[in-house]
Amino acid sequence: MRGSRTTFLAITTALSSATAQQQPTTTCAPDPFVCLDGTRVTTAAQWRDRRRPELLELFRRQMYGRAPGAAEVTIEDRSRGEALDGAAVRKQWRVRYAEDPQATIDVLAYLPADRDGPVPVFVALNFDGNQTVHADPAIRITTSWVRNSDRYDIRDHRANEATRGVKARRWPIADILARGYGLVTAYYGDLDPDFDDGFANGAHGVLDAKRDGPRPPDAWGAIGAWAWGLSRIADSLGQDPDIDVERIAVLGHSRLGKTALWAGAQDERFALVISNDSGCGGAAYSRRRHGETVAAITKNFPHWFCRAFRTYADHEDQLPFDQHLLLALCAPRPVYVASAEQDQWADPEGEFLSAVGADPVYRLLCDDGLPAKEMPALDESLQGRIGYHIRSGKHDLLAADWRHYLDFADRHLR
Repeated sequence: MRGSRTTFLAITTALSSATAQQQPTTTCAPDPFVCLDGTRVTTAAQWRDRRRPELLELFRRQMYGRAPGAAEVTIEDRSRGEALDGAAVRKQWRVRYAEDPQATIDVLAYLPADRDGPVPVFVALNFDGNQTVHADPAIRITTSWVRNSDRYDIRDHRANEATRGVKARRWPIADILARGYGLVTAYYGDLDPDFDDGFANGAHGVLDAKRDGPRPPDAWGAIGAWAWGLSRIADSLGQDPDIDVERIAVLGHSRLGKTALWAGAQDERFALVISNDSGCGGAAYSRRRHGETVAAITKNFPHWFCRAFRTYADHEDQLPFDQHLLLALCAPRPVYVASAEQDQWADPEGEFLSAVGADPVYRLLCDDGLPAKEMPALDESLQGRIGYHIRSGKHDLLAADWRHYLDFADRHLR
Protein backbone atom coordinates (compact mmCIF):
# COMPACT_ATOMS: atom_id res chain seq x y z
CA MET A 1 0.00 0.00 0.00
CA ARG A 2 2.72 2.48 0.97
CA GLY A 3 4.66 1.69 -2.19
CA SER A 4 2.21 3.22 -4.66
CA ARG A 5 3.61 6.17 -6.62
CA THR A 6 0.47 7.80 -7.83
CA THR A 7 0.13 11.04 -9.75
CA PHE A 8 -3.19 12.61 -10.62
CA LEU A 9 -2.78 11.66 -14.28
CA ALA A 10 -2.29 8.01 -13.28
CA ILE A 11 -4.96 7.96 -10.61
CA THR A 12 -7.29 5.73 -12.60
CA THR A 13 -4.66 2.98 -12.43
CA ALA A 14 -4.57 3.22 -8.64
CA LEU A 15 -8.36 3.26 -8.47
CA SER A 16 -8.46 -0.09 -10.23
CA SER A 17 -6.41 -1.76 -7.48
CA ALA A 18 -9.56 -2.81 -5.61
CA THR A 19 -10.32 -6.47 -5.13
CA ALA A 20 -11.72 -8.49 -8.02
CA GLN A 21 -15.10 -8.71 -6.30
CA GLN A 22 -15.20 -4.93 -5.97
CA GLN A 23 -13.62 -4.06 -9.30
CA PRO A 24 -15.31 -0.95 -10.75
CA THR A 25 -16.45 -1.11 -14.33
CA THR A 26 -15.03 2.38 -14.90
CA THR A 27 -12.03 3.78 -13.06
CA CYS A 28 -11.95 7.24 -14.58
CA ALA A 29 -12.00 9.82 -11.79
CA PRO A 30 -13.71 13.10 -12.77
CA ASP A 31 -11.18 15.74 -13.74
CA PRO A 32 -11.39 18.68 -11.32
CA PHE A 33 -10.71 21.07 -14.20
CA VAL A 34 -13.42 19.93 -16.64
CA CYS A 35 -16.87 21.49 -16.18
CA LEU A 36 -20.03 19.56 -16.92
CA ASP A 37 -20.35 21.23 -20.32
CA GLY A 38 -16.75 20.33 -21.22
CA THR A 39 -15.26 23.74 -20.55
CA ARG A 40 -11.72 23.44 -19.18
CA VAL A 41 -10.68 25.44 -16.12
CA THR A 42 -7.26 27.05 -16.48
CA THR A 43 -7.36 29.94 -14.00
CA ALA A 44 -8.12 30.45 -10.32
CA ALA A 45 -10.96 32.80 -11.28
CA GLN A 46 -12.61 30.11 -13.42
CA TRP A 47 -12.36 27.65 -10.54
CA ARG A 48 -13.81 30.13 -8.11
CA ASP A 49 -16.60 31.51 -10.28
CA ARG A 50 -17.64 28.44 -12.24
CA ARG A 51 -16.27 25.03 -11.31
CA ARG A 52 -16.48 25.38 -7.52
CA PRO A 53 -20.18 26.45 -7.48
CA GLU A 54 -20.97 23.68 -9.96
CA LEU A 55 -19.36 21.05 -7.74
CA LEU A 56 -21.07 22.33 -4.60
CA GLU A 57 -24.40 22.01 -6.36
CA LEU A 58 -23.60 18.46 -7.48
CA PHE A 59 -22.74 17.38 -3.94
CA ARG A 60 -25.92 19.01 -2.63
CA ARG A 61 -28.15 17.49 -5.29
CA GLN A 62 -26.64 14.02 -5.45
CA MET A 63 -25.01 13.21 -2.09
CA TYR A 64 -25.43 15.26 1.09
CA GLY A 65 -28.67 17.05 0.29
CA ARG A 66 -29.75 20.64 0.33
CA ALA A 67 -29.71 22.25 3.76
CA PRO A 68 -31.67 25.38 4.65
CA GLY A 69 -29.87 28.68 4.66
CA ALA A 70 -28.24 30.29 7.65
CA ALA A 71 -30.42 30.91 10.68
CA GLU A 72 -30.30 33.75 13.15
CA VAL A 73 -28.80 32.31 16.32
CA THR A 74 -29.17 33.50 19.87
CA ILE A 75 -27.07 32.53 22.91
CA GLU A 76 -28.67 31.24 26.09
CA ASP A 77 -27.47 29.77 29.41
CA ARG A 78 -23.98 31.17 29.10
CA SER A 79 -21.55 30.15 31.86
CA ARG A 80 -17.84 30.61 32.53
CA GLY A 81 -15.51 29.08 35.09
CA GLU A 82 -11.94 28.13 35.89
CA ALA A 83 -11.08 24.52 34.97
CA LEU A 84 -8.28 21.95 34.82
CA ASP A 85 -6.46 23.25 37.90
CA GLY A 86 -6.39 26.75 36.53
CA ALA A 87 -4.97 25.84 33.11
CA ALA A 88 -8.25 26.52 31.32
CA VAL A 89 -11.33 28.64 31.17
CA ARG A 90 -14.44 26.51 30.67
CA LYS A 91 -17.32 28.07 28.80
CA GLN A 92 -20.74 26.58 28.13
CA TRP A 93 -23.61 28.04 26.18
CA ARG A 94 -26.72 27.06 24.30
CA VAL A 95 -27.19 28.03 20.66
CA ARG A 96 -30.81 28.52 19.68
CA TYR A 97 -31.59 28.61 15.95
CA ALA A 98 -35.43 28.61 16.02
CA GLU A 99 -38.27 28.95 18.50
CA ASP A 100 -38.98 25.21 18.63
CA PRO A 101 -37.83 23.53 21.91
CA GLN A 102 -35.74 21.09 19.84
CA ALA A 103 -33.84 23.88 18.10
CA THR A 104 -30.83 24.09 20.43
CA ILE A 105 -27.18 23.04 20.46
CA ASP A 106 -25.32 22.86 23.77
CA VAL A 107 -21.71 23.96 23.30
CA LEU A 108 -18.71 23.34 25.53
CA ALA A 109 -15.42 25.21 25.15
CA TYR A 110 -12.05 25.04 26.88
CA LEU A 111 -9.71 27.97 26.25
CA PRO A 112 -6.16 28.47 27.58
CA ALA A 113 -6.24 30.47 30.79
CA ASP A 114 -2.88 32.00 29.86
CA ARG A 115 -3.57 33.77 26.61
CA ASP A 116 -2.77 37.06 25.01
CA GLY A 117 -5.80 38.05 22.99
CA PRO A 118 -8.22 35.86 21.02
CA VAL A 119 -7.11 32.25 20.44
CA PRO A 120 -7.55 29.87 17.51
CA VAL A 121 -9.87 26.92 18.20
CA PHE A 122 -10.68 23.44 16.98
CA VAL A 123 -14.41 22.94 16.50
CA ALA A 124 -15.60 19.32 16.56
CA LEU A 125 -18.79 17.43 17.21
CA ASN A 126 -18.67 14.52 19.65
CA PHE A 127 -20.55 11.23 19.62
CA ASP A 128 -21.86 10.72 23.15
CA GLY A 129 -22.43 14.07 24.84
CA ASN A 130 -20.22 16.89 26.05
CA GLN A 131 -19.83 15.23 29.45
CA THR A 132 -17.90 12.35 27.84
CA VAL A 133 -14.95 14.47 26.62
CA HIS A 134 -13.55 15.13 30.12
CA ALA A 135 -14.24 14.08 33.70
CA ASP A 136 -14.77 17.74 34.69
CA PRO A 137 -17.83 17.58 37.01
CA ALA A 138 -19.04 21.00 35.88
CA ILE A 139 -19.78 19.86 32.28
CA ARG A 140 -23.50 19.71 31.71
CA ILE A 141 -24.83 16.25 30.86
CA THR A 142 -26.67 16.16 27.56
CA THR A 143 -30.45 15.90 27.70
CA SER A 144 -30.72 14.83 24.05
CA TRP A 145 -31.36 11.28 22.86
CA VAL A 146 -28.37 8.95 23.29
CA ARG A 147 -27.93 5.25 22.56
CA ASN A 148 -28.75 2.84 25.35
CA SER A 149 -25.69 1.17 26.85
CA ASP A 150 -25.35 -1.73 29.28
CA ARG A 151 -21.76 -0.69 29.98
CA TYR A 152 -22.81 2.75 31.26
CA ASP A 153 -26.28 1.71 32.43
CA ILE A 154 -27.97 4.06 29.99
CA ARG A 155 -31.71 3.38 29.83
CA ASP A 156 -34.50 5.19 28.01
CA HIS A 157 -31.88 6.92 25.84
CA ARG A 158 -30.83 9.35 28.59
CA ALA A 159 -27.20 10.02 29.53
CA ASN A 160 -26.07 9.81 33.15
CA GLU A 161 -23.10 10.47 35.45
CA ALA A 162 -21.49 7.15 34.49
CA THR A 163 -20.68 8.60 31.07
CA ARG A 164 -18.65 11.50 32.42
CA GLY A 165 -15.16 11.46 30.86
CA VAL A 166 -15.53 8.04 29.20
CA LYS A 167 -14.22 9.33 25.83
CA ALA A 168 -11.56 11.66 27.20
CA ARG A 169 -8.79 9.73 25.44
CA ARG A 170 -10.10 11.15 22.15
CA TRP A 171 -9.82 14.69 23.42
CA PRO A 172 -6.32 15.51 24.79
CA ILE A 173 -7.50 18.85 26.07
CA ALA A 174 -4.39 19.58 28.14
CA ASP A 175 -2.19 19.09 25.07
CA ILE A 176 -4.44 21.28 22.92
CA LEU A 177 -4.38 24.08 25.50
CA ALA A 178 -0.62 23.82 25.99
CA ARG A 179 -0.13 24.46 22.28
CA GLY A 180 -2.19 27.67 22.51
CA TYR A 181 -5.46 26.41 21.04
CA GLY A 182 -8.96 26.05 22.39
CA LEU A 183 -11.42 23.22 21.92
CA VAL A 184 -15.08 23.82 21.09
CA THR A 185 -17.38 20.80 20.99
CA ALA A 186 -21.05 19.86 20.90
CA TYR A 187 -23.00 16.61 20.85
CA TYR A 188 -24.02 15.61 17.32
CA GLY A 189 -27.30 14.22 18.65
CA ASP A 190 -28.44 17.75 19.47
CA LEU A 191 -28.72 18.26 15.71
CA ASP A 192 -29.85 14.81 14.60
CA PRO A 193 -30.41 11.67 16.70
CA ASP A 194 -28.35 9.26 14.63
CA PHE A 195 -30.97 6.70 13.62
CA ASP A 196 -33.42 6.42 10.75
CA ASP A 197 -36.49 8.09 12.27
CA GLY A 198 -37.94 9.51 9.08
CA PHE A 199 -36.32 12.88 9.83
CA ALA A 200 -38.96 13.71 12.41
CA ASN A 201 -36.55 14.83 15.14
CA GLY A 202 -33.70 17.27 15.49
CA ALA A 203 -33.01 20.01 12.98
CA HIS A 204 -34.94 18.20 10.25
CA GLY A 205 -38.09 18.11 12.33
CA VAL A 206 -37.73 21.79 13.15
CA LEU A 207 -36.74 23.22 9.77
CA ASP A 208 -38.22 20.95 7.09
CA ALA A 209 -41.39 22.18 5.46
CA LYS A 210 -44.38 20.00 6.31
CA ARG A 211 -45.55 18.08 3.26
CA ASP A 212 -47.47 15.02 2.20
CA GLY A 213 -45.60 12.28 0.39
CA PRO A 214 -41.88 11.49 0.25
CA ARG A 215 -39.15 14.03 0.83
CA PRO A 216 -37.46 15.40 -2.31
CA PRO A 217 -34.51 13.32 -3.54
CA ASP A 218 -32.13 16.17 -2.62
CA ALA A 219 -33.52 16.77 0.89
CA TRP A 220 -30.71 17.00 3.43
CA GLY A 221 -29.67 13.97 5.44
CA ALA A 222 -28.01 13.65 8.84
CA ILE A 223 -24.54 14.58 7.59
CA GLY A 224 -26.06 17.70 6.09
CA ALA A 225 -27.68 18.55 9.43
CA TRP A 226 -24.51 17.99 11.42
CA ALA A 227 -22.53 20.15 8.98
CA TRP A 228 -25.21 22.84 9.10
CA GLY A 229 -24.95 22.77 12.89
CA LEU A 230 -21.19 23.28 12.77
CA SER A 231 -21.83 26.49 10.87
CA ARG A 232 -24.34 27.61 13.51
CA ILE A 233 -21.70 26.97 16.18
CA ALA A 234 -19.32 29.11 14.10
CA ASP A 235 -22.00 31.82 14.14
CA SER A 236 -21.98 31.76 17.93
CA LEU A 237 -18.19 32.00 18.15
CA GLY A 238 -18.39 35.44 16.61
CA GLN A 239 -20.00 36.60 19.84
CA ASP A 240 -17.02 35.60 22.00
CA PRO A 241 -14.10 38.07 22.06
CA ASP A 242 -11.77 35.38 23.45
CA ILE A 243 -12.00 33.34 20.21
CA ASP A 244 -10.27 34.30 16.97
CA VAL A 245 -12.94 33.71 14.34
CA GLU A 246 -10.34 34.07 11.58
CA ARG A 247 -8.60 30.92 12.86
CA ILE A 248 -11.21 28.20 13.29
CA ALA A 249 -10.28 24.61 12.44
CA VAL A 250 -13.10 22.11 11.94
CA LEU A 251 -12.35 18.49 12.78
CA GLY A 252 -14.28 15.22 12.75
CA HIS A 253 -13.78 11.49 13.19
CA SER A 254 -15.51 8.72 11.20
CA ARG A 255 -19.02 9.85 10.16
CA LEU A 256 -18.20 13.19 11.73
CA GLY A 257 -15.07 13.29 9.56
CA LYS A 258 -17.41 13.17 6.57
CA THR A 259 -19.34 15.96 8.26
CA ALA A 260 -16.25 18.11 8.83
CA LEU A 261 -15.30 17.86 5.17
CA TRP A 262 -18.78 18.83 4.00
CA ALA A 263 -18.94 21.70 6.50
CA GLY A 264 -15.51 22.91 5.42
CA ALA A 265 -16.34 22.65 1.74
CA GLN A 266 -19.40 24.88 2.16
CA ASP A 267 -18.41 27.32 4.90
CA GLU A 268 -15.21 29.22 4.19
CA ARG A 269 -15.08 30.59 7.73
CA PHE A 270 -13.45 27.29 8.63
CA ALA A 271 -9.83 28.22 8.02
CA LEU A 272 -8.56 24.64 8.30
CA VAL A 273 -10.37 21.32 7.72
CA ILE A 274 -9.47 17.93 9.23
CA SER A 275 -10.89 14.51 8.35
CA ASN A 276 -9.99 11.59 10.64
CA ASP A 277 -10.78 8.08 9.31
CA SER A 278 -13.78 9.37 7.33
CA GLY A 279 -13.85 6.63 4.67
CA CYS A 280 -16.76 6.19 2.26
CA GLY A 281 -18.74 9.37 1.87
CA GLY A 282 -15.80 11.28 3.35
CA ALA A 283 -12.25 11.30 2.01
CA ALA A 284 -12.14 7.87 0.31
CA TYR A 285 -12.78 7.45 -3.40
CA SER A 286 -16.20 5.92 -3.99
CA ARG A 287 -15.11 4.45 -7.33
CA ARG A 288 -12.62 2.10 -5.69
CA ARG A 289 -15.43 0.12 -4.03
CA HIS A 290 -12.91 -0.97 -1.45
CA GLY A 291 -14.04 -1.54 2.13
CA GLU A 292 -17.33 0.25 2.74
CA THR A 293 -19.16 0.91 -0.52
CA VAL A 294 -21.98 3.23 -1.54
CA ALA A 295 -24.34 0.23 -1.54
CA ALA A 296 -23.33 -0.72 2.01
CA ILE A 297 -23.40 2.76 3.48
CA THR A 298 -26.75 3.76 1.99
CA LYS A 299 -28.30 0.48 3.14
CA ASN A 300 -26.93 0.59 6.68
CA PHE A 301 -27.26 4.35 7.18
CA PRO A 302 -29.98 5.55 4.79
CA HIS A 303 -30.50 8.72 6.82
CA TRP A 304 -26.95 10.05 6.39
CA PHE A 305 -27.28 11.17 2.77
CA CYS A 306 -29.96 12.49 0.48
CA ARG A 307 -32.13 9.88 -1.23
CA ALA A 308 -30.56 10.61 -4.63
CA PHE A 309 -27.22 9.15 -3.48
CA ARG A 310 -28.75 5.67 -3.34
CA THR A 311 -28.91 5.76 -7.15
CA TYR A 312 -25.15 5.20 -7.23
CA ALA A 313 -25.14 2.00 -5.16
CA ASP A 314 -23.16 -0.45 -7.33
CA HIS A 315 -22.98 2.31 -9.97
CA GLU A 316 -20.21 4.46 -8.51
CA ASP A 317 -18.62 4.92 -11.93
CA GLN A 318 -21.65 7.02 -12.89
CA LEU A 319 -21.05 9.60 -10.17
CA PRO A 320 -20.39 13.04 -11.71
CA PHE A 321 -17.91 13.68 -8.88
CA ASP A 322 -15.78 11.79 -6.39
CA GLN A 323 -14.31 12.60 -3.03
CA HIS A 324 -11.09 14.22 -4.28
CA LEU A 325 -13.38 17.00 -5.46
CA LEU A 326 -14.83 17.37 -1.95
CA LEU A 327 -11.30 17.99 -0.67
CA ALA A 328 -10.67 20.37 -3.55
CA LEU A 329 -13.70 22.44 -2.52
CA CYS A 330 -11.77 23.39 0.62
CA ALA A 331 -8.94 24.92 -1.42
CA PRO A 332 -6.96 27.05 -0.89
CA ARG A 333 -7.65 26.58 2.84
CA PRO A 334 -5.47 23.82 4.35
CA VAL A 335 -7.04 20.35 4.54
CA TYR A 336 -5.74 17.29 6.39
CA VAL A 337 -6.72 13.66 5.79
CA ALA A 338 -5.80 10.87 8.23
CA SER A 339 -6.16 7.10 8.05
CA ALA A 340 -5.48 4.10 10.31
CA GLU A 341 -3.60 1.05 9.06
CA GLN A 342 -6.07 -1.51 10.38
CA ASP A 343 -9.10 0.50 9.29
CA GLN A 344 -9.50 -1.12 5.88
CA TRP A 345 -13.26 -0.50 5.96
CA ALA A 346 -12.41 3.19 5.50
CA ASP A 347 -9.94 2.40 2.67
CA PRO A 348 -6.75 4.23 3.73
CA GLU A 349 -5.28 4.11 0.21
CA GLY A 350 -8.50 5.57 -1.21
CA GLU A 351 -8.29 8.39 1.34
CA PHE A 352 -4.70 9.11 0.36
CA LEU A 353 -5.54 9.03 -3.35
CA SER A 354 -8.22 11.66 -2.80
CA ALA A 355 -5.57 13.92 -1.31
CA VAL A 356 -3.46 13.25 -4.42
CA GLY A 357 -6.46 14.01 -6.63
CA ALA A 358 -7.12 17.34 -4.91
CA ASP A 359 -3.49 18.43 -5.23
CA PRO A 360 -3.77 20.00 -8.73
CA VAL A 361 -6.49 22.38 -7.53
CA TYR A 362 -4.34 23.50 -4.61
CA ARG A 363 -1.39 23.97 -6.97
CA LEU A 364 -3.55 26.17 -9.21
CA LEU A 365 -4.89 28.30 -6.37
CA CYS A 366 -1.90 28.63 -4.04
CA ASP A 367 1.05 26.78 -5.60
CA ASP A 368 1.18 24.34 -2.69
CA GLY A 369 -0.51 21.02 -2.04
CA LEU A 370 0.47 17.51 -1.00
CA PRO A 371 4.27 17.29 -0.59
CA ALA A 372 4.56 13.74 -2.00
CA LYS A 373 2.61 11.38 -4.23
CA GLU A 374 3.66 8.30 -2.25
CA MET A 375 2.01 7.27 1.00
CA PRO A 376 4.23 8.08 4.00
CA ALA A 377 5.56 5.49 6.41
CA LEU A 378 3.33 4.58 9.31
CA ASP A 379 2.90 7.37 11.85
CA GLU A 380 4.77 9.90 9.72
CA SER A 381 3.02 13.01 8.41
CA LEU A 382 3.09 14.73 5.04
CA GLN A 383 2.37 18.42 5.49
CA GLY A 384 1.96 21.01 2.80
CA ARG A 385 -1.25 22.86 2.10
CA ILE A 386 -2.69 19.32 2.10
CA GLY A 387 -1.68 17.02 4.95
CA TYR A 388 -1.87 13.27 5.38
CA HIS A 389 -0.80 10.50 7.74
CA ILE A 390 -1.62 6.84 8.25
CA ARG A 391 -1.46 5.83 11.89
CA SER A 392 -0.72 2.36 13.18
CA GLY A 393 -3.73 0.81 14.87
CA LYS A 394 -7.48 0.78 14.45
CA HIS A 395 -10.32 3.13 13.57
CA ASP A 396 -10.14 5.78 16.29
CA LEU A 397 -9.16 9.34 17.15
CA LEU A 398 -6.06 9.30 19.36
CA ALA A 399 -3.51 11.64 20.87
CA ALA A 400 -1.09 10.50 18.15
CA ASP A 401 -3.46 11.93 15.53
CA TRP A 402 -3.86 15.16 17.47
CA ARG A 403 -0.09 15.70 17.54
CA HIS A 404 -0.06 15.83 13.76
CA TYR A 405 -3.11 18.11 13.69
CA LEU A 406 -1.54 20.53 16.16
CA ASP A 407 1.66 20.62 14.07
CA PHE A 408 -0.45 21.27 10.96
CA ALA A 409 -2.33 24.06 12.74
CA ASP A 410 0.97 25.58 13.88
CA ARG A 411 2.06 25.64 10.25
CA HIS A 412 -1.07 27.33 8.93
CA LEU A 413 -2.89 29.17 11.76
CA ARG A 414 0.01 30.79 13.60
